This record gives sequence, C-alpha cells and structure tokens, in this order.
Amino acid sequence: MPAILSRVAPRSFNYVGSRFLASAARLETVPREEIHKEYDRKKTFYHRDLEIQLAGPGQLKTKPLDPTKLKFGHTYADYMMTCDWSQDHGWHHPKIEPIGELKIHPGAKVLHYASELFEGMKAYRGVDNKIRMFRPEMNMARMKRTAIRAALPDFDCEEMIGVLTELLRLDQEWVPNSDVCSLYMRPTLIGTDPTLGVGCATEAKMFVITGPVGAYYSTGFQPVSLLADSRFIRAFPGGVGAYKMGCNYAPTIWVGKEAASKNCQQVLWLYGENEDLTEVGTMNIFLFWKNEEGDMELITPPLHRGLILPGVTRDSLLELGREWGEYKVTERTLNMQEVKKALAEKRLYEMFGSGTACVVSPVGKILYHNKITDEYEELHIPTMASKYGVMQKFYNTINDIQYGRIIKDGWMRDI
Repeated sequence: MPAILSRVAPRSFNYVGSRFLASAARLETVPREEIHKEYDRKKTFYHRDLEIQLAGPGQLKTKPLDPTKLKFGHTYADYMMTCDWSQDHGWHHPKIEPIGELKIHPGAKVLHYASELFEGMKAYRGVDNKIRMFRPEMNMARMKRTAIRAALPDFDCEEMIGVLTELLRLDQEWVPNSDVCSLYMRPTLIGTDPTLGVGCATEAKMFVITGPVGAYYSTGFQPVSLLADSRFIRAFPGGVGAYKMGCNYAPTIWVGKEAASKNCQQVLWLYGENEDLTEVGTMNIFLFWKNEEGDMELITPPLHRGLILPGVTRDSLLELGREWGEYKVTERTLNMQEVKKALAEKRLYEMFGSGTACVVSPVGKILYHNKITDEYEELHIPTMASKYGVMQKFYNTINDIQYGRIIKDGWMRDI
C-alpha cells in the first residue's frame, strides 16, 4: 500500500470483484455504516458506494518544493474523482483513481452546447496540521442549483462532501504546509451523451481535480486597475449570471484582453442605462464609504436580479461585517454616478473584490468610459491609503479562520 495512505484515518477496506480490477492497482470500496435514509441512485450518488483505485508504482508524482511559487492551475495532485450518470440508470458508483485523461466522444453535448458547470473551493492545512475545507456546503449548494439550471443531474450535497473528504485524505500530502498556500479543488459536471441537437443531456460525468496553489499576493496587496465600460455586459436578468457555468467566462476573455491593452488588470462589469455595478473580473465587489446620510457603510450589489454570482467569500464578509457591528452593512444596487459623486466628495474610502482565490483584492483605479463624451476618465480609489482598514481586517480574519488560528463555528470542515 502506498506510503501516502499510512497517514489516512484507519479504516477497513473491502475488495471489489475481479471485474473492477485495474492493471496497476486494485479497486477498493470504502465501507460505510448503514445510513437510514432513502437509497435512490436516480437522485444521487453515495459516499458509501465509493470505489478507490490506488496509485501503482511510479504513479505518485513529486511534490513541489516551494508551493508559494506555484502558478494557479498548472500543478495537479495524484488523484481525481469521477462519477458517471445516465438517464436510464441514474448515478453510477463514484470512483477515486489516479489522475488521467478523460475519454469523450466528439459529439458530446459539452463540446457543442456548453452543457457544463464547475465549482472552485479550497482545503487548508491549519497551524495545528489538520486539513480542513472552507464552507464546502455553500459551494455544493451552489453547484446543485447550477446543475438544475443547466438541466444536468441533481445530487446530494453531503454525499458529495463525503467523497471530497476521501479524495483529500488520499491527496493530503499535496495540501501545502504553509499558511499562505492551499489545495484548490475543482468539482465539474459535464453533459457527455454523443448526440447533436440542443436538448437535455442523457449522460453526464461528475469529476473533481485538485492542485496546490501558492500565495495570491506573494509581496503584499497589489491594487488593481479596472476597465469600466458599459458597452460590455457580463450578465442580464433572466440569464445565468448567478450560476457558475463555463459559458459565463469564455465571453469575458476578449474583454479582459481589451482591459489589458489599456493597462487594466480586471473589468468592472456594469449593467443597464444607470451603469449599475455588478462584479469585478470574476469576483464580487464591495465599497466602504460614508453614505449620503452620513453613515459609515459597507455596500455590495444585491443578488435578487440574477446578475451576480453568490460568492462564498461574499457571504462570509457580509456575515462578519454584521457580526462586528462597526458600520452599516447593505446589499443594494449602486451605479457609477454614485461612485463618482462619492469620490468627488471624498466619501469613498475603499473598494475591493472578494473571491476564493484572493479573499479580497484592492482596487486602486477605475478607467471609466463616459458614454456621453465617449472618452475615458481615470478615477483614483484611495483603498491602500484608507485609515479604516476594513479590507485588511476582512483578509486577516478570513485567513485566520481558514488556517485554524480563529475558530468560527460551522465554517471549516475537518477531513
């Protein structure tokens, strides 16, 4: 048995019949105690059905010596999880196996009609050396909602978290021993039936890949510049902007190139005639200011119009801000004219994005396209000079929770 398993919590293994044997390793099933609830593979796959194919000699890769220098999404851990679904039979048994290529028919729905969705989440090695996931139930709930909207198969969130836990136990040596690095996890669901024609997928595949990622800010916070141009729209009411689908991201790449050509690192996505703020890059957006009534306020755009992805970090910042009670916390629509007015009146103190990759990302400048004059205006945001330190406090607190220096009930899931 590979050495990596010697540190996994002790458990007994049952061997699966010979029809499941792999050439390099054996498939094993993790036995679970009986769960007294409905068992219906038309509705979900089950953690207790999990099959594990252990890596054979030579399949375990060398771990990076310095995870802080890793480029996001370029290094993968040893194992992946897969689980197939079909309309006739429901979910098959989930499997964990050495990472490898997927075999897919060129007529698969995902390749033609973007029948796809994914999640982004992380596991952390705490200061106590325990490995934990950050609020995985929120990621799984969002993935479940997205699957329904994408006409892909439903699943049980806790069953999925159970399988993810087993994957992390196998790949635990890939979780960096660092309080600035983590293991990124990418659960993905795709339509795979090989039939052309727009329609519901009759076959699908769930898979999860993971990989270590370095510090987002290796040399401290770096404020970003944003291109704000209402001629480019990320999402619209009734669309799928509130769901984590690949089809939301591909159309933004060209706009990102336009931003880069103007020395901007991200896009501030605006919507409608009033140029309402929605998101920044792939992050949610927050402002800290003194509102027109004279109240100190943390404000972020609301979710109810379906223009904004309900971020896990976004929810976490709102909850912490309300718990602290140091300022007003508001979710409401706000537009570029309000931002310009607040800057002119020196009432806007901080602007930052929030997301899984960075926790928070400071904004230092907006390159705003004035649709009336058809000219660009530079708006300088004093985030890094703010005496209030709201963004920094959020970053420190979330970081401390993720690495186990602060205990926040219900937010971290031990593996």
